[in-house]
Amino acid sequence: MNWNHFKSKLLLKYIFSYVLIFLIPLVVLTFFIYQNAVNNLRSEIEQSNVNQLNQVKLNIDARMTELRDIATRISYDDQLTPYMVRHPYYTREAIQALDKYKANSSILDEVFLYFRGDDVIYSSRGLTSLDVMFDQSYLFEDWSREDIVKDLNQVTYPTVRPADSVSTNMHLKKSLLAYLVPVTPNSSYPHGTVLYLMEESKLTGLMDSILNNFNGNSYIFDQDGRVLARNNNGTAIPADEVHVLTELGPGIHSLTLDNNPHSVVAVKSELNGWTYVTAMPSDQFFGRVFHIQTFFLLAFVVVVLAGILAAVLLAKRQYHPIHDLMEFAKLNTDSNTPAPAKSRNELEWIRQMLHEYSTRVDIQEPYARNQFLLMLLKHGTPEDQESERLMEMFGIELPGSHHFVIAMAWDEYPGIPQTAQDRQEISQLLTEVEIPEYKAHAYGVELPQSDQIALIVNMYGEEEDKLSPNYRMEQIVEALRVIVMESSHLIPSFGIGTSYPSPALLDQSYIEAASALECRMANGKGSTTYFEKLSQTPNDTFWIPKDALLKLVQSLKHGNEIVAVQMIGTIFANVKMQSLSVSLLRCICFDILNTLLKSASELGMDEFVHDIPNLTSFESLEELEQKLCALASKICKRVEQNTESEQHSLMDKIIAHVDEQYANYNLSLEQLAQKYSISSSYLSRAFKEKTGSNFSQYIWQRRMDEVIRQLLTTSDPLKDIIVRVGYLDTPNFIRKFKKETGYTPGQYRKLHATDATAAAADADED
Repeated sequence: MNWNHFKSKLLLKYIFSYVLIFLIPLVVLTFFIYQNAVNNLRSEIEQSNVNQLNQVKLNIDARMTELRDIATRISYDDQLTPYMVRHPYYTREAIQALDKYKANSSILDEVFLYFRGDDVIYSSRGLTSLDVMFDQSYLFEDWSREDIVKDLNQVTYPTVRPADSVSTNMHLKKSLLAYLVPVTPNSSYPHGTVLYLMEESKLTGLMDSILNNFNGNSYIFDQDGRVLARNNNGTAIPADEVHVLTELGPGIHSLTLDNNPHSVVAVKSELNGWTYVTAMPSDQFFGRVFHIQTFFLLAFVVVVLAGILAAVLLAKRQYHPIHDLMEFAKLNTDSNTPAPAKSRNELEWIRQMLHEYSTRVDIQEPYARNQFLLMLLKHGTPEDQESERLMEMFGIELPGSHHFVIAMAWDEYPGIPQTAQDRQEISQLLTEVEIPEYKAHAYGVELPQSDQIALIVNMYGEEEDKLSPNYRMEQIVEALRVIVMESSHLIPSFGIGTSYPSPALLDQSYIEAASALECRMANGKGSTTYFEKLSQTPNDTFWIPKDALLKLVQSLKHGNEIVAVQMIGTIFANVKMQSLSVSLLRCICFDILNTLLKSASELGMDEFVHDIPNLTSFESLEELEQKLCALASKICKRVEQNTESEQHSLMDKIIAHVDEQYANYNLSLEQLAQKYSISSSYLSRAFKEKTGSNFSQYIWQRRMDEVIRQLLTTSDPLKDIIVRVGYLDTPNFIRKFKKETGYTPGQYRKLHATDATAAAADADED
């Protein structure tokens, strides 16, 4: 046990609380139990007698059932038929079989088989005449030979006679019970009778073995109230009062017998109607009260001591997870995170730390939210429970009747340099925008491209004057322009996608918005371009709408195969609806092909040019459509591959830069994002995908490795080493170092370093 733990006030409070929780109920219960001990003792002993007496009943019932079963087996035994027992040759085998049945029961003194009308009876010792058997061998005091013969011939159901004094031919007196069972059992015309003789002492001995040190009188009464067997341990109850016991029902009774109060317990057998009774003098209960007093006092002292010890152990066990949580929190607290203020106890300290962790989680939440919104822009609204759960968690709601995407870029005012602070403020300002006058709600998405933001706009109602969705879109865009220009020194340019009734088509609107934003080069700074207006042509001659080609180009550049294939299908569907000459039709087809090849060339995919002969040889619009869809699919896949390759290349540069600058105390995720013109959320996600750990964990591990290297190869003081790797909080670093390695830096250097560096470790310890 670590006695340093007892310095904690929280642990002492736990111990005191457990002791009180234990002692107060113990004192109350002890007092209550002691006051009711005498009454309860009587009930316990009586109930114990009931249980024991029930066990006696079950055991004797089992023995009697066993005797009936033996009688049944005898009646069906081929060796014990009248023919077999009378046959001179087989009679010995019959007698031996009868002897085996006798051996099967522990309470039998003798077993007889009598065939009705005979003047002989068969026993385990052989064949004997009735006169000899019951006038010489077994002479009953209250059961004459004539009554025996009559009962043997006339009994129709199993009958037990009370214990009777019997003189045997060996001049011994025994107290025997006679049990007569007609055979065949349950037959209306039995042909014989099995007679069992049982010693009373064996039945009473069975009772004594179960009642165990019982001081009193026990009886077995048959269904007619006759005493079948009795056993007296102590003063016998007068015979003229025994009849009172036969009238009792099952349960516990208080009676006065022989002028003394007795506790009487009775149980009745459902098998044969016998009643088992025990009668014990009540004064036996009160002799144990003194022993109870002594026992209670000793038990109380022992339990109190054990309870205090248990309270200490339980309190320490309860405190142990809190202590571990504190250590874990200390070791995993970033060195740049200020420690919580000193608190009264560990729980308060943990509460403050949880508050700090919650704050850090809140800081990370915008990155996860931005990533989810990017997924909506790329794939539309997924229809699965996980996406619904994420939308609910991030507070994103898209219940409106119209949805569209705005792609926004910006430029600075002439003479005013663009600052990172302006970009950061605009990103935060447009994270979630409410425009109540037009019943619109917008969610800002920080795009991987530098200086670009997408806005998912949800129009959730119709205006009272029934304004058209297009008019509302224009007003919403102008409202957003005012918000940006009033809050920063930036000039925003907007590309607006088509409005769709379902958020599942947000990916379409995003491609359209990106296509419209591309036109800002021609329209100038601060322009607003609607994708739908790009399709307007100066004359009535049919040609492929400009907006369709722009949307196709943007889908290829973004690697969105689904939208690209859909646009090719839409373009060809519109062409098929026109009545065009063959020459104009071929020009239009080549314009579509040229758009795909030009986009591939701009993306650095010149190898597709070599496939022009195959692409230009087609017999129908359907054939060309299939070829162009296949080409678009190849281009999109290559764009995805190139994007991943560029991301890996960029991340390799960033990681190499981090490996060089990890000792710089000012190195941060935001600084890297600004340096490489990417968003912080994208950099955080890509960094973890590349390295397998987040940015702060990676920096910590690099600094840790460098500290270990310098500990083992130099004799510099530990504090200087820690400062050199960019870690200013030396005590916190030592705690985290010990958490990971199991040793302090000084101990680690002693174990693994040379003599020179070990001497430096001694100096650090001092």
